[in-house]
Amino acid sequence: MGQDDRPAPRRGRKAAAAGQGGATDTPDTRAGAAAAAGGAGAAKVGRKAAGGKAPAKPAAKPAAPKVASKAAKPKAPAAKPAAPKPAAARQPAPSAAAPAAAPIDPDNPLTAPGLSDRLAENITRIESLGHRLMRSLATRPVYPPGVEGPGPELYGSVAQAWLKLATEQPARLIEQQVRYWGETLRHVAEAQGAFAQGFQPGDPDAAADRRFKNPLWQTNPFYNFVMRQYQINAEALRQAAEDLEIEGETDRRRVDWFTRQMIDMLAPTNFLATNPDALMKAIETEGESLVKGLENLVRDVETSGGELVVTLADREAFKVGVNIGTTPGEVVHRSRLFELIQFAPTTAQVHKTPLIVFPPWINKYYILDLKPQNSLLRWLVGQGYTLFVVSWKNPDASHADVAMDDYVSAYLEAMDVVRELTDERQLNAVGYCIAGTTLSATLALLNQRGDDRVKSATFFTTLTDFSDQGEFTTFLQDDFVSGIEDEVARTGYLSAQLMQRTFSFLRANDLIWGPAIRSYMLGETPPAFDLLFWNGDSTNLPARMVTQYLRELCQQNALVEDGFEILGHRVHLSEVTLPLCAVACEGDHIAPWLHSWKGVAQMGSRDKSFILSESGHIAGIVNPPGRIKYGHYISDAGFDGTAQDWRDGATYHEGSWWGHWHDWLAARSGPMIPAREPGDSLLPAPGSYVLEMA
Repeated sequence: MGQDDRPAPRRGRKAAAAGQGGATDTPDTRAGAAAAAGGAGAAKVGRKAAGGKAPAKPAAKPAAPKVASKAAKPKAPAAKPAAPKPAAARQPAPSAAAPAAAPIDPDNPLTAPGLSDRLAENITRIESLGHRLMRSLATRPVYPPGVEGPGPELYGSVAQAWLKLATEQPARLIEQQVRYWGETLRHVAEAQGAFAQGFQPGDPDAAADRRFKNPLWQTNPFYNFVMRQYQINAEALRQAAEDLEIEGETDRRRVDWFTRQMIDMLAPTNFLATNPDALMKAIETEGESLVKGLENLVRDVETSGGELVVTLADREAFKVGVNIGTTPGEVVHRSRLFELIQFAPTTAQVHKTPLIVFPPWINKYYILDLKPQNSLLRWLVGQGYTLFVVSWKNPDASHADVAMDDYVSAYLEAMDVVRELTDERQLNAVGYCIAGTTLSATLALLNQRGDDRVKSATFFTTLTDFSDQGEFTTFLQDDFVSGIEDEVARTGYLSAQLMQRTFSFLRANDLIWGPAIRSYMLGETPPAFDLLFWNGDSTNLPARMVTQYLRELCQQNALVEDGFEILGHRVHLSEVTLPLCAVACEGDHIAPWLHSWKGVAQMGSRDKSFILSESGHIAGIVNPPGRIKYGHYISDAGFDGTAQDWRDGATYHEGSWWGHWHDWLAARSGPMIPAREPGDSLLPAPGSYVLEMA
């Protein structure tokens, strides 16, 4: 026979490939290999399960007579075939120098050869944590259906729109499907061609989506394919929703909102098998990152009583009154609903007219007193104001009967204490968010009573006209509000967790999916970020108050339409007639500046100013001087035109708006007098109510 040109045995090729592994083992290939590891392992097991031994070696050529081995012996006569030995007998005897290997249990992956002690330990920990997680999830409270999702009316509206499209315009429906499958098939064909001809990395700048900032999404063929297919799927979902002829603008907005939630939820970055950052870190740490991530997940679920609420900030990094909320002062009054804090002066003289700040009772007051360098309260004290702030009680079931009347009464009570302590007839007031809405109702009430105790008012990111509900449209419809009513009837209050969940879904990628990936997949400790720490320190809302607010102020728009019933008076927004200044934020998704401006325009005051800050609901307000981060707009255009007219005529100023507002406020705060020390103290600031956890 001629030279044997049959292919080399598989064993030889495998050995050759192993010898070249070091030259090709890069992060790109490791990440791609990690995604395919399950398939490779399955193939290997399949070959073993097929039962065959390794392919027999090809028959060797007869040895040349002069090249016989030194160890060769005379050929023995053929013997009878020996009976096969037991499997154990065929194993080579263990070396005396090495201990015998532990037996391999096919039902226990922890006995697999090559598994490091650290990895085996991490797998065991993951199994244990998984059991804890299941037990914790089983304790999750059962909420009314309206709180968990949209009611059947919305599903019916969508189904009706789809049937109408299918029966009246079937070609349009078919066009959607053809377009989607065409895009998908073209994508698959392009990917196959790229694999065959050599993958060409995409342009890294093309990935504007922050979720795909890892270069592997552009340079690795597997991840690039996954990313592009997700984008195709997302566009198909968006287009399908847009093509539905939904009756009513409200349902239209809700369908669009739920479509966005579905698209965000299905992003490949949200799944371990298609997240290169998570896979690479798991490989590098031998599973330690996954263990830490699961520990974070179990901790969050256990802390929240079975509810999954992602921790946004390191809860151990801050302590209220120690390194956050530290402006010196004293609690000078306490009631069932609030503590009143008077801050210690830092200037020899102060403005004669005192200033009281009403923060929202959805969160804690120290959003305005985070750190010394970004504390608005500390800054105001330094500008020479006798400053008071209300610290709200965190309500429980015993506060179920607390209504909007009680909160307005609390405003009046706090004002009375300030006037008594300072011996002043008038004061200036600030209301932030929902506290600004309530301040406007209080001012209208005082106007009806002929009470001029408030000299001027300032509103931070406040909505008073709810004719356009913006991004809250989804949560302000009857199905959701009825679900809230059922829940608070059961508990006596709306839990902080439900409120936090609602606000988080307005920015799901930033406040849910992104933090969840970092905490649960990468095993990172949440950042020590003061603003996010405050964001997670929410409060409950009293049952009666929350239903009043949602039904009358939000749904019925009572302050603008028929008037809002408060303490026996029906008050209207137009009855707010004192000098006022409103601050809104350009990127605010909770109180959009266009809607805030619209409410201010309907107030009856002839002395109105409006400041538009860059950034969002919180960062736009907590924007101290000294760091040129966000600018602001001011205008003398007035309120006769539209909000856009005002914006077009506004002048941009770099840096914080605090100084501009201080100039406005100082002009309405009277002459300078000797500084006032806080009144009789119940306990030092920040008090006790702010420390109560929901």
